[in-house]
Amino acid sequence: MVNRGLICPHQAQGWGTINGTAGYGHVGSCSFLELAIKRETLREETVRNYRCPYTGEPLHVESTGRQNSIIVSGALASPSGRRYEINDGIPFLIDPSKEKLTPEEKREAEYYEATAAGYDSIISWLFRSFYEDEDKVRNELIDLLDLRPGSRVLETGCGTCRDSVQIADRLNGGEIYLQDYSPSMLRLGRERMESTPAAKTCTIEYFVGNACQLPFPDKFFDAAFHFGGLNLFSDKRKALSEMARVVRTGGKVVAGDESLAPWLRETEYGRILLNSNHLYTYKVPADHVPECAREVCIRWILGNAFYVVDFRVGEGTPPIDLDLPIQGARGGTHRTRYYGRLEGVTVETKEKVAAAAQRRGMSIHDWLDSTLKGAADRDLSE
Repeated sequence: MVNRGLICPHQAQGWGTINGTAGYGHVGSCSFLELAIKRETLREETVRNYRCPYTGEPLHVESTGRQNSIIVSGALASPSGRRYEINDGIPFLIDPSKEKLTPEEKREAEYYEATAAGYDSIISWLFRSFYEDEDKVRNELIDLLDLRPGSRVLETGCGTCRDSVQIADRLNGGEIYLQDYSPSMLRLGRERMESTPAAKTCTIEYFVGNACQLPFPDKFFDAAFHFGGLNLFSDKRKALSEMARVVRTGGKVVAGDESLAPWLRETEYGRILLNSNHLYTYKVPADHVPECAREVCIRWILGNAFYVVDFRVGEGTPPIDLDLPIQGARGGTHRTRYYGRLEGVTVETKEKVAAAAQRRGMSIHDWLDSTLKGAADRDLSE
């Protein structure tokens, strides 16, 4: 479980090979184009949904290999000239000149590219180690998305699509967009999706890109999901903000990763886990949740070694009347208390102000505002 958000186009070459056979030409008695059409590939009608991840410009199809409305190869281009390759029906929506991986991100990217084939067995072991039913846990996570038939969903860092299958199961006529930065992971994930009945009841799109630069317009999705990887994002705030940006008002965002619960870190149980896997040392990124988040909930699952943050997307900061007078002796409003702060006074003066305000039946704020304004007006008129 890792930050799967970045990949360079030259690493996409793996898409030109299917089961070890060069992709251009024939695979058995089936041409590459025919094989691609049989699987989930980029549809011409969905191209209009993509945007340049760096400029927000709409993208159009350029120099394609296609069959009817199915796009197999070629490129997507922006009006300003940015060009993104399409390989085996997968758009690679990333510009390596705009991306800088941290050493940790680079190390993890290389690790997941190299170990993609064995990744599923590792995850199966993980759930067994916590005596958890994987399908049950994943379904409970998907429950948090509040999906309905026909929903449009984004999953970032989809990996081998173990969660994607559960999501697709609930869409029935909806759409799911699956992102990863590892072509090897995404290839395995697509194979899994194609083998499930749910894949025939919803539209599935795959793309390689940066989860911190999502190639979609605002409020495009009904929900967004990410599980496993957020810890290693170099900009967690941007990743969560991007998920919120592309989800409609009232839609849900669900994200999670490793983080041992604070109350367990000094126990023997905690020390053993922290010793085995450094990813458990990461803290919940509560301070990176965007200001538009509403009904925020943080919970721990899987032996209290993984966190899940879910929230509903709102508009801007929570609504509040900053100018409503605050009851009590101090008085004022949230706004005046913040923007109207003056230089400190002596304790004796502060006590006299409080006594004078009480005698006049006024709040301290109103007495100060009236008295100081009057004194200032007199001095300024002299």
